[in-house]
Amino acid sequence: MAAMALLVALHRVNDYDAWQKVYDEAEPLEKSGGATEKSVHRAKDDPNNVMVLHRFNTMGEAQAFMDNAEVHAAMQRAGVAGPPRVEFFEETLRPFVKTL
Repeated sequence: MAAMALLVALHRVNDYDAWQKVYDEAEPLEKSGGATEKSVHRAKDDPNNVMVLHRFNTMGEAQAFMDNAEVHAAMQRAGVAGPPRVEFFEETLRPFVKTL
């Protein structure tokens, strides 16, 4: 079985509340792109510094999602300031969060 993929996107937004509204409206785009889980995080001292995690069944789905022009258009509408830093990771340990 192929390893699941995690897409990590780090970016600054002009206004978190405005960004969140567009992000929530884009959920159908995430689902149609193959995202199975997601979470949003904000930097402790900078609420406009955002990290978004999306999990996909395959690396190909994750990469295709970030290559989708509709995703980039939504990011622009949401007020993402500049190009995001995007990284892709293959899962090596499940569950996602392990209790120690």
